Amino acid sequence: MIENIETLADALPKEQARVRKVLTAYKETGPAGAFGATMIEHVLRRADVAVMSGDVVAMLGVFNELKGIDV
Repeated sequence: MIENIETLADALPKEQARVRKVLTAYKETGPAGAFGATMIEHVLRRADVAVMSGDVVAMLGVFNELKGIDV
């Protein structure tokens, strides 16, 4: 039996929440983190649009981008 399979619909919101925490860390660094914060905000906006539109291809692409964001 297959267990612990997570769908994109489950994983994407979790990844968005994780990246929002990373965004907070970038913003807390002040001017040094401003460019990174701006880029992260852009990806998060695109993630929101993909989710709202239901575009699975866009959701998958932005999910992979979000996974690449770290502190």
